[in-house]
Amino acid sequence: MFDILVYLFENYFDSGSHPDSATLTRKLTLAGFDNDEITQALDWLSELAQLETDSYPATLAQNHSFRCYASFEMEKIDAEGRGFIMFLEQTGILNPLQREVLIDQVLAMDENTPSLEKIKLIVLTQLWIKNQLTDQTIMEKLLLENDSYYLH
Repeated sequence: MFDILVYLFENYFDSGSHPDSATLTRKLTLAGFDNDEITQALDWLSELAQLETDSYPATLAQNHSFRCYASFEMEKIDAEGRGFIMFLEQTGILNPLQREVLIDQVLAMDENTPSLEKIKLIVLTQLWIKNQLTDQTIMEKLLLENDSYYLH
């Protein structure tokens, strides 16, 4: 699924388009992706697009508290990934509500990809779907360059 999300970002991010599922399925099949992977990725994207924040407290978006991770979260999200999430929040790219949604999405992905790479792709996808990518150059620079200095 991770490879499909990278493919979608590389092919559709610049155009700002959001192709429908049938078009994406056809193009991904032509690109050589497996049908099960395509279905999994499109389902994940659909869930992300329709994600309701009702399961989170309404005041969370305005919260300024420090996030402590549970042990199972720390197993899936390494120190570099947690530092990057903190960086995204401190710079105002994500609010605490978006942070929690991001963490839930990272935990839901069943991939062996390093957590920082998952986080980058999920953030880009989240912001792209929600039309919150205001400055493409800054976002690409922020999320695609070497991020070793984000460790906290």
